[in-house]
Amino acid sequence: MQHFDDFSFDIAEIPFSRRGAWLDLSRVTGLHTLADDIHLVTHTGGMHAVFRLEPRLDGRRVDAVVRATPAVLSWSVPGGSVEAVFGESGIRFRGNGLGLSFLAPDELTPFTGGYLFVDPLDDSVTLTSYESGRRYRFTTLTGQPEVIGSEQVGVGERSLSFGSDAPWEVLVEEIETSAPPVSTADDFDRVADARRAEFRQYCDGLIDGEATPTAIKAAYVLWSATVAPAGFVTREAVLMSKHWMDKVWSWDHCFNALALAPSDPDAALDQFLLPFDHQNTVGALPDSVTHSEVLYNFVKPPIHGWAFAQLRARAARPYSVGQLQEVHTRLSAWTRFWLDYRRKPGHALPYYQHGNDSGWDNATTFDEGGVIEAPDLAAFLIVQLRVLADLSEELGHPSEEWSTAERKLRSALFDQLWTGGTFVARSVATAEATLDSSLLNSLPIILGEQLPPEVVERLAASIGDHLTEWGPATEPVGSPLYEDDGYWRGPIWAPATVLVEDGLRRAGCAELADRVSASFQAVCEKSGFAENFDARSGAGLRDRAYSWTAAAYLTLRADARQRALAPALAGER
Repeated sequence: MQHFDDFSFDIAEIPFSRRGAWLDLSRVTGLHTLADDIHLVTHTGGMHAVFRLEPRLDGRRVDAVVRATPAVLSWSVPGGSVEAVFGESGIRFRGNGLGLSFLAPDELTPFTGGYLFVDPLDDSVTLTSYESGRRYRFTTLTGQPEVIGSEQVGVGERSLSFGSDAPWEVLVEEIETSAPPVSTADDFDRVADARRAEFRQYCDGLIDGEATPTAIKAAYVLWSATVAPAGFVTREAVLMSKHWMDKVWSWDHCFNALALAPSDPDAALDQFLLPFDHQNTVGALPDSVTHSEVLYNFVKPPIHGWAFAQLRARAARPYSVGQLQEVHTRLSAWTRFWLDYRRKPGHALPYYQHGNDSGWDNATTFDEGGVIEAPDLAAFLIVQLRVLADLSEELGHPSEEWSTAERKLRSALFDQLWTGGTFVARSVATAEATLDSSLLNSLPIILGEQLPPEVVERLAASIGDHLTEWGPATEPVGSPLYEDDGYWRGPIWAPATVLVEDGLRRAGCAELADRVSASFQAVCEKSGFAENFDARSGAGLRDRAYSWTAAAYLTLRADARQRALAPALAGER
């Protein structure tokens, strides 16, 4: 077991942040962009690198050793160091024997860049940012900074620097037009101790069993990706990442909610309900939500009935009648959207309009067109209709609407999309079957115990054909369409893994489900919590600090541990 205080991480892979913050310190400054220096990055108004941070010794740039822990980020050279910690209102920096420069972009135009000035109200140095629409206020607590470029327009250096010749300390805050001047500040070490205690407490609840280095890392990815309510984010939320994937997509959030449920059922429900706060008048959920943007150009698949059933089973306590009523109302409208607005007149099956609607953006199933009646979509809705029918009966609402729709949709799925050997998707326009090699076509396994034995056998065989040492590939590695870094055309993804594993287990394929779970845990232990993984090598791909990957790992790990303990617990009874 690793002690929490010994845990550290690579700042090039995971940003330094804390639960609730919209700021981070990171070398990642944009889409697939890794800078040499650490930057102060905001996710207000999008991802924007506001300052480049440059360690300096005797007025010159110096290479320093960087160490990142959940509480403190440090730059060190022989005889000197700079440390950073998140306080309640911003980031505290202090230096002793080592200086630090905060460098803003050199160019200021009428629409881009930052304007630097000293505010006469309290002598704080402030930068206004066109990109984020916020201000960055420096309140010096110890020492005297050098300010270059104050009130300058056009092109030129804009910076604030602390030297290495004397101890210094500064608080950096992201504010709106103005904020009360800082009059007092807690001791730096006391703030760091508070962050350590917060993270330990978070891990104690989130990690089931031994706090291994990988489990602590997964917990840190979730903790540090969490933001406080702000802008369009109406509840505390776990962003997919505090790199460039700094949004909540309307199916990603479900997997993070499952990981939170055993330790914090209220936080889990907030995570589940966040996209529903932006449900539109026809019942559709947005594609994604972030601080300053809600997108409605696509949707995401209706896994929410499945997810809520899982949430209730995992939650540390039952949800109240009021909470259940809210979920029932939201799920009812979301389900009617698919039945009323995504079915061709006269057709029983709902359709996607594009691969993005499925969450599997470029999967091979969509190669011949995006407007398809897909088997995964029908299966998700069948599950959701059953959850709604059961919830309606529990709350005393009529349930026949949902039960009838469930029966009709199940019949249509098997009558129209089951070939006898596999499920296919069909073009709404031509009724022609599309390519069927993607793992997406095996997702009706989510119906679990509702599936006939011969269908389970075929689906299990297909999933087995996709399974690699590192998890289920989204396209078989032997397929001519397979790509190592092909997004949904080969790489291993957390949500597909969790859905397949659960369906297999409920369908009675426990051994195969165990292999799926173990292989995905292995790839996370090898390569961290990337957005997805190379199915052949297990290498992490794309965004390297992805919260649903961390959540899936913790969920599968906890479930495996509970299964291992079950015989002993049964014996004690």
